[in-house]
Amino acid sequence: MRVGILGAGAIAYATAALLEQSGHQVLLWSPSGERTFDLAAGHPLAATGAITGSFTPSVAHSAAEAVTEADVVVFALPGNGHKLAFDAAAPHIRDGQPLIISSHLSFGALYLNRWLIARGIRAPIIALATTVATGRQLSSTAVHVGTIRQKIDMATLPASAIDEGHVLCSHLFGDRFVKREGILAIALSNMNPQSHLGIALLNLTRMEHAEEWSQAGNVTPAVARLIEALDIERLAIARSLNLQVKTVQEHISLSYNLPLGSVAEMNQERHRQGLSVSGPKTVDSRYVLEDVPFGLLPTVLLGQLTDNKATLHESGIAIFSAAYGRDFAQENNILPHLELNRFSAPELQQLALTGFQN
Repeated sequence: MRVGILGAGAIAYATAALLEQSGHQVLLWSPSGERTFDLAAGHPLAATGAITGSFTPSVAHSAAEAVTEADVVVFALPGNGHKLAFDAAAPHIRDGQPLIISSHLSFGALYLNRWLIARGIRAPIIALATTVATGRQLSSTAVHVGTIRQKIDMATLPASAIDEGHVLCSHLFGDRFVKREGILAIALSNMNPQSHLGIALLNLTRMEHAEEWSQAGNVTPAVARLIEALDIERLAIARSLNLQVKTVQEHISLSYNLPLGSVAEMNQERHRQGLSVSGPKTVDSRYVLEDVPFGLLPTVLLGQLTDNKATLHESGIAIFSAAYGRDFAQENNILPHLELNRFSAPELQQLALTGFQN
């Protein structure tokens, strides 16, 4: 298939390498155009790690080209870039064209669905709870692929498209997808924000000093206990909505093919096996700038709707806002357009299954 990827960071490059290795054709679009300049000039994309090889994805000069020339579109960029990419792509999406959000944050599928409904377009939106692969961009033409996840939770909007969406994802990326009921389950299955809260908050001075540090190696028992306590809040919200989601321990085990254990034990084993990545070397990291407003805030919203106060998630937003001198709760540019606080929990559950109708 011909796959348009909107994004040109580590995850987009890792996704492109995986798709091209499987025989698909990739068309990359960079919102700024800067990251794909060398690829457009004819330099190959070099992948190391879990995928090794040299690949030649094409480069789109506009979002319109990336969408209209593709069979399927993948949004693979940080959550704080989702609205920009949705707005750039939506005018060019055609009826029935599959759209994949990797990974889904902040009810972005509903935002995109509302955009398309306003145009009279119906296209299935596939929401992934996490990325298919992890990666670190080494240069404008090189990516190190950390791992290809064994199992990935997925849902579709509308929920009735789940079987077709599962077949498509399996065709593109292999047999690794687990069907979940609706995008609310996916909203509560993306564990990166809560994990990154614990990691970044308790290693913030390392980031500020630009130290070289092992992320997994520094998920010490204290950091791990905070991550596990955050997980308890998330799981309570999921239970109140009768949604089946994995625990953070199951997520780590399946992501890195490790025996199930505590968060501390599995991360230390990752470090011993050389499966860790370097922690962020700057406070301008997606662990905060993306995950606080676009990951933690939606969980707080769902906690409020279900009378399950997510105290640690809410405190994380407040602490990071104080540390950074900015109001992260005001930096989410998707939620204000959805006005989800006007829905009850049952109404939001129904919306997450069917999408906006008009």
